[in-house]
Amino acid sequence: MKKRLGEWSQTYTGKKFWIFDPKKEEIDIKDIAHSLALQCRFNGQCKKFYSIAQHSILVSKLVSEDQALAALLHDAPEAYIGDIIRPLKKFLPKFKKIELKIEKIIFKKFGVKNVNQEEIKKVDNIALVTEKRDLMRDLVEKWIEEENHKPHHEKIIPFNPEESEKKFLDRFEELKNKNF
Repeated sequence: MKKRLGEWSQTYTGKKFWIFDPKKEEIDIKDIAHSLALQCRFNGQCKKFYSIAQHSILVSKLVSEDQALAALLHDAPEAYIGDIIRPLKKFLPKFKKIELKIEKIIFKKFGVKNVNQEEIKKVDNIALVTEKRDLMRDLVEKWIEEENHKPHHEKIIPFNPEESEKKFLDRFEELKNKNF
């Protein structure tokens, strides 16, 4: 048996996930939904708890239909390696490389093809400025993303973690059936 690189972490469903050598069979949508539902956006610096799972649902509803599953899963690697805030992540190119490798395995596992990263990134920024408007304290200085993106018209009402997890799984089932 080939020795695997690095260390593993245990998932919610009890699997071993090898961070530096991930395999499709280690990926489970229940692990993704559960973890993202328990992780707060903005490193917890928002007015109310707002999960990465709820953010992912929002992004999946704002992109074109053919990008919805990719958008729902765009932050899925964070279920396995955690979230790092955007201002710090850009200084961690090795972390980004690991994240992209895990994303590739997740997309492969769920049959996500023809990902339009540009569209997802644009909508991710729209979600970001919407979240800033609805979930963050007022700040005199604008965020750089506010220069090029206007918030979505609907106000965000945060879900609790259990609701986020259920709605993420429901959205996944809805999109999976359209994707396959």
